Amino acid sequence: MQNRRETLKQSLAVAGLLGATGLFPQFAWAFNKSAFEAKSIADAVKAYGGAAPAESKDVTLTAPDIAENGAVVPMGAAATLPGVKHLLVLVEKNPNALVAKFDVTDAIEANVSTRAKMGQTSDVYAVAITNDGKAFYAKKEVKVTLGGCGG
Repeated sequence: MQNRRETLKQSLAVAGLLGATGLFPQFAWAFNKSAFEAKSIADAVKAYGGAAPAESKDVTLTAPDIAENGAVVPMGAAATLPGVKHLLVLVEKNPNALVAKFDVTDAIEANVSTRAKMGQTSDVYAVAITNDGKAFYAKKEVKVTLGGCGG
C-alpha cells in the first residue's frame, strides 16, 4: 500500500513526463492573462470579447449583503439569456477585478457558484457574455466587515 507522499511523487513524475512529451493537455494551462490582470470590469469583459455591458434582469447575482469574513465570500451568477458563452464574476475594488470565468454552452445551465476573497466593501458583478459578443450584468454591493486580502 502506498502512502500519500509516494502517490504524490508518482503523480508529479507522470505529469512531468506528459509535459515533456507534449501530451499534457494544453488547455489545462490556458487562461486569459489580460482578463485576470484587468483592473476594471469593462477591461475584463473586453478581454473575453464582450461589448460594453448593459444591466439586465436576465442576469442574476447571489451574494450576501454583509460578508463577515472577506476571505471566503460565497457568490453565484446565473443567466436566462439565449446563447450565453461566458459567465464572469467580478469584484470591482479587488486589485484584480475578475474572480472567476465559466464557459457555458446550450448543454449547460448558466448557473454557477464560487467563493471569492474581498479586501473591502465593493460592488460585485455577474456578467453574461453571449455568442454575438453582447454583455449583460447584474450587480450588488457586498459589505465586508473583516477584509480577506491581507487588510
